[in-house]
Amino acid sequence: MAVLFKGPTQPKGIMVTVDINIIKEYKFKLNQVKMIVLNLNYKRLLVSLLTIALVSCSSPWDDRENNGDSNLDVTLNEAIANTAEVSQFGKLLTQTGYDKILAASKTYTVFTPTNEALSQVDVAILNDAEALKKFVANHIALTSFSSVRKNDQEKIQMLTDKYLIFKGSTTIGDATIVTADHYAANGVFHIINKALAPKLNIWEYINANKGTSAMSAYLTSLKEFSIYKEDAAAKEKSPAGFLADSLSNSYLRNVYNLNNEKNSYTLFLMQDDGYNAEVTKMKPYLTKTSNNPLRDSTETYSMYFTVRDLAFPKAYTKGTLPKTLTSRFGVQFDVDQTQIVGEPIQLSNGIIYIMKKVDVKLSDRLVPTVIQGEAYTGYGNGSRSSFSYREIIDPTTQLPFNDIIAPAPGSAQFYMTYAAKDMYSTTYKVYWRAINDQLTVPISQRLIVGGKWQLVGTANMLTNPLKDFGYKDVLVKDYNPFLLGSFDITQSGNIDLITLWAGTVAKNPLTIDYLKFVPDVKK
Repeated sequence: MAVLFKGPTQPKGIMVTVDINIIKEYKFKLNQVKMIVLNLNYKRLLVSLLTIALVSCSSPWDDRENNGDSNLDVTLNEAIANTAEVSQFGKLLTQTGYDKILAASKTYTVFTPTNEALSQVDVAILNDAEALKKFVANHIALTSFSSVRKNDQEKIQMLTDKYLIFKGSTTIGDATIVTADHYAANGVFHIINKALAPKLNIWEYINANKGTSAMSAYLTSLKEFSIYKEDAAAKEKSPAGFLADSLSNSYLRNVYNLNNEKNSYTLFLMQDDGYNAEVTKMKPYLTKTSNNPLRDSTETYSMYFTVRDLAFPKAYTKGTLPKTLTSRFGVQFDVDQTQIVGEPIQLSNGIIYIMKKVDVKLSDRLVPTVIQGEAYTGYGNGSRSSFSYREIIDPTTQLPFNDIIAPAPGSAQFYMTYAAKDMYSTTYKVYWRAINDQLTVPISQRLIVGGKWQLVGTANMLTNPLKDFGYKDVLVKDYNPFLLGSFDITQSGNIDLITLWAGTVAKNPLTIDYLKFVPDVKK
């Protein structure tokens, strides 16, 4: 194909015929040349940027190469031994066998105390082979930790399995770094002004003081006595050794594992007078018949329900202690700093405050028991398809909540069962919140607390309940809790059977958001 092209430089009136394919080929080659030039310029720019980045962002570990430091040709144990300022620690490495570990191929960080700092170490540690080995190990961490890091603060695991906080380039634990980043062939060492003797953790401290502290003695006794049946099973399976308490002690299993080095905790450890006073306050609410004549179960459980609210999953310094704290069991109390004895005890996994007393009001200690409708333990006179879960918006608060409903069970007296744990020996007010938003008439349903199933003739009957509240109406679109009444518990513990019944007609629905049991404070 050809076109007539009138070129701007052609003599007037002369027409030139040009093949359009030649023009296309010319344009294509011109574009290729442009792309080659652009690619070359881009590559030059990229190489320049990478060069700048490598120069400016190289790690301190890489910068150690070719810096003239003769330590780069030797392992950590040799580098430390050759450094006059820390030569005494080098001797301890040899004495404990850690020189061989630091001569191996793995990478380590050593926080090396000065000779002067080592002169302040308790001679009892230096003269005890086992204690000395732990002491040395508490200065060594696996892998390399430079003073220049991505995170300003890191929790570092030492070879003792204790953890120390490496903060910035200046502190490790409670020691100050004198000079940082002495590199060797297989790691780095930092010179520090104070030895890092391994501290006890909270659980080790409690064990060390069980002879002089009633609260400590009780906490350690829970290795032998089981608060819950599940604890007894754990005791049978738990292996011997350092972690045995963590797996078998009822406090460590059910409250917080104060033997865990990875996490941080605060514990309020009461002196005997304050502790005994709090235990005495709880006794009327934890009346319990003893199976063992040598053990007062009421006292044992009163102690447990006193101490379970005194541990928290964070290490609060004196300056950061909140005015009020709430335990994991929902018990809130005021933190009275005037009751603190001495300074907080800093331990490897948290802080202990020795307290004259921790006065918790009974109205705060006796928390209500709330059972969600979805937390049923069983059902009867119907099938699983009889009920369903819902998410509803409460029109009074505009907040969502979940409930459970059996709109048409298909058989008379459909029921669902529930259980309540850790009930006090006192009077309880009982509420339910049940939502009737599908019918235009009230729903009739019934709550029975306690009792046992018993075969009467051919029927399985519920006998000897603690309380039968009878049938109550669930009004249409009433989103308020409804007071069913009250009942008494004389023996503290669990209620294994609570039964919610639909009506006596097959089409009677059953609905429940939650049950709430509110304990009374005795006068």
